[in-house]
Amino acid sequence: MILAVLFANSVGNVLIERFNGVPAEERLHWRTFLVKLGADNLKGVKNEELLVACHKSVYIVYTMLGDVSIFLVGKDEYDELALAETIYIITAAVKDVCGKPPTERVFLDKYGRICLCLDEIVWNGLLENTDKDRIKRLIRLKPPSEV
Repeated sequence: MILAVLFANSVGNVLIERFNGVPAEERLHWRTFLVKLGADNLKGVKNEELLVACHKSVYIVYTMLGDVSIFLVGKDEYDELALAETIYIITAAVKDVCGKPPTERVFLDKYGRICLCLDEIVWNGLLENTDKDRIKRLIRLKPPSEV
């Protein structure tokens, strides 16, 4: 299961977070841990260079995309390889929506469409869609007859 998907800006403010199967009382711990992990390790990292960590028997894959850092937390069948595939799909979708690796401003301007993409990619903690063209069609918000 994918336990968390979190986007943060360069100073550690959370832009988007999605938790699946994580109790509400543990979310603050995870949020704080992931932002600190990014602050400690993402300085000087190239765009889309993946970093991997392990914490409390879960896997964490994270990267930078423009001014935004992206974190995925998974367990069981979502090990570092599955999370790497998932983060690749997420970064491709975000770049597609924003037109390039996003600045924080562009990311926030496209917030709604990014959330739609995220919902199509990860649903209830499971990887749902991996095809970039299908994700594009699904986020158009048009009736299926016009697709």
